[in-house]
Amino acid sequence: MKKSIPDLQGMKRAGEKSVCFVAWDYQMARIADRAGADIVSVGDTVGANLWGHSNPLEITFDELLTVAKAVRRGVHDALLSCDFPYGPLQSGRAVDAAIRLVKEAGVDLVKLDGAADFPEEVEALTRAGIPVFAQFGITPQTSLKYGVEYSAAHTAQVPDRMTEEFVDQAKRLESAGAVLLNFTNSGPVVGPAVVQAVSIPVLGGFGGGPWLDGRIRMATAALGYNEKWLDDEPDTYANMSRVAYEGLATCARDIRAGRQIRGGIKTPGAQNRI
Repeated sequence: MKKSIPDLQGMKRAGEKSVCFVAWDYQMARIADRAGADIVSVGDTVGANLWGHSNPLEITFDELLTVAKAVRRGVHDALLSCDFPYGPLQSGRAVDAAIRLVKEAGVDLVKLDGAADFPEEVEALTRAGIPVFAQFGITPQTSLKYGVEYSAAHTAQVPDRMTEEFVDQAKRLESAGAVLLNFTNSGPVVGPAVVQAVSIPVLGGFGGGPWLDGRIRMATAALGYNEKWLDDEPDTYANMSRVAYEGLATCARDIRAGRQIRGGIKTPGAQNRI
């Protein structure tokens, strides 16, 4: 059954956790949707993870739009969210950009990093009928503001002394019309304070925990699909990197030996030339 924003808000009231998986292609989106995700999110992390960008801020709007279109085709029951790249929000073009994501890619929500500094844009999007998933905390776009290196942000937490500041940000975003919050690197002190201060669901990825209303995780990270995990034991639910490596290495050996592979079943014998 198709999820709705009231469904997620009802889950918060009932104490039920929401699940958000980040996906960047049709196949992973389809799997995440069938696995029961409440939200499938197209993250700006696609730049680093799919295309090898060195900085998440390098992703462009058109690149995200292309990915969102592919993910939309794989998502049927979950809500589809898409990140804004750095630029449209900061330059006052949020509504125009969001309209394109809704009309051309069919997204249900737009996710804005640093939205607490632009409540007028959140209000404008709300007036335009476009739901806002507002991200705040230690993020690629705000790490310098808080003096945290983003490369180390996954081990960082919002300092306890900043509790009042982030509670105020959460309330400001809710008042501006945001329907969901993504509190990154919240920590066990500031996180619960924010969750209790607002009536809308508060999810989080890095630095999140059971104190939040739900969790966000890259599907590939949950599955251990990353070249770095070939040599390290991943803290994940699978090790797709190892499976992919072993499968491709075996395929390469068969090709070099002239063994044909059909339907996943190797045909023995050197006479079966490719």
